[in-house]
Amino acid sequence: MSAFDWLNSEAFTAFGQEVIWSDMVGNTIGLIALALGWRRSIWTWPAQFLSGLILVGAYASAQLSGGVGKQLLVIGVALWGWRQWNRGRQQAQDGSIAVRFATWRERGLLLTGTAAGTLAVGLLFTAVPTLSWNPWPDAYIFVGTLAAMVAQARGLVEFWFAWLLVDIVGVPLAFSSGLAFSGLVYVIYLALVLWGMRDWWQRSRATAAALEGAPA
Repeated sequence: MSAFDWLNSEAFTAFGQEVIWSDMVGNTIGLIALALGWRRSIWTWPAQFLSGLILVGAYASAQLSGGVGKQLLVIGVALWGWRQWNRGRQQAQDGSIAVRFATWRERGLLLTGTAAGTLAVGLLFTAVPTLSWNPWPDAYIFVGTLAAMVAQARGLVEFWFAWLLVDIVGVPLAFSSGLAFSGLVYVIYLALVLWGMRDWWQRSRATAAALEGAPA
């Protein structure tokens, strides 16, 4: 049995749902990546990269081409995020990753880009049914995940809000697609997102207060 065949074989069955190894392993690493992101560790990006590689197999086995495409984008953005955080860490005196709230212009660009991207991808998935059996929710998660990772790479607190919005749709879609472990992980993501959001929010306020008190 090849490594690919093993990853897409059944790990166990729970509550009538078959859980495959790639779904379980890939999403477990994804959880670790999110926790590392909360801690502002640069290792969040290699973990995202590895999670994306493994989940390509999970989505391919479920015949969700849109999910495969999303994970390929995750892999690409993970490489870019690693570069962004590594450069930011080198520039900071204490070697940490600074976090902040987005400017109104950045928020507008994120919202506009996400809306336009979701529309474009949704239309593509609708026009080519083989790419996704549930085009609009899949497009929403596809583009929302990309937007969240871009915001994370830039150290924006809004990254957590984007993940929260992705989770709202991701949980029912994963369960209905037969990826039970993905659905469970999205539920755990929700708790981590709320925790991480609080932490980054407080850090951004502390950073802003320090900047205001700094001598001109």
